[in-house]
Amino acid sequence: MDLFDASRWATTLAGMGDLWGGFLFTIEVSLAGLAVALVTGTLLGVMSSTENRALRVISRVYVEFFQNTPLVVQVFLFYSGVPQIFRALGHTGTPVRVAPFVLGVVGVGLYHAAYVSEVIRTGIEAVPKGQMEGAQSQGFSRVQAYRYIILPQTFKIILPPLANQALNLIKNTSVLALVAGGDLMYNADNLVSDSGFLQGYVLCCVMYFVICFPLALLIKWLERRSKQTPKAKPTPAAGVAKEA
Repeated sequence: MDLFDASRWATTLAGMGDLWGGFLFTIEVSLAGLAVALVTGTLLGVMSSTENRALRVISRVYVEFFQNTPLVVQVFLFYSGVPQIFRALGHTGTPVRVAPFVLGVVGVGLYHAAYVSEVIRTGIEAVPKGQMEGAQSQGFSRVQAYRYIILPQTFKIILPPLANQALNLIKNTSVLALVAGGDLMYNADNLVSDSGFLQGYVLCCVMYFVICFPLALLIKWLERRSKQTPKAKPTPAAGVAKEA
């Protein structure tokens, strides 16, 4: 079979320098995009759980838009629309192109922020309402109660689904191959186009596997850990004196 042809593998391996560059670029975009998704998603999740109707509506509109439109359409919109906005604001004759890194971070970050928001909202709802009431009775403001009491408990509850969103985010960076370039999939596509051999796509799959598989193992470990019942610490019986 051509897939096991030694000469084709030799040619592909000799030209995979750009593939390593795409590998590192994908990791960088994933980390920065995850930071955007976590910050934006946490803010939206808190907004969706407040008593303020306007904030809940804003959060709901954001979530519904990003969850019910394809990521590839959103990325094309950013790719074509943002330069036009910059041109209008800067009064320049030509559109100002957005760097592929920025486009990738904003694209996957804002998209997954909608899903992170729902995870955060679910986690907040799982925390007993008495926690907020107790915090406010102790003099905490609502913001302080979220920061010091509600959100720390929330993140312990939602770690498995949150890690799953990180895994999906990494895989969704491949959509940048359609518009921006520089990512792993884009460079793999170029390698295959230049050589005409499918071995480049095989290497691309292996590299995505190297990134995603450890995270998948982490998700399984977090899920098992979340299902474990904490063991009660033994306490000495009342009236039994401790030995010296």
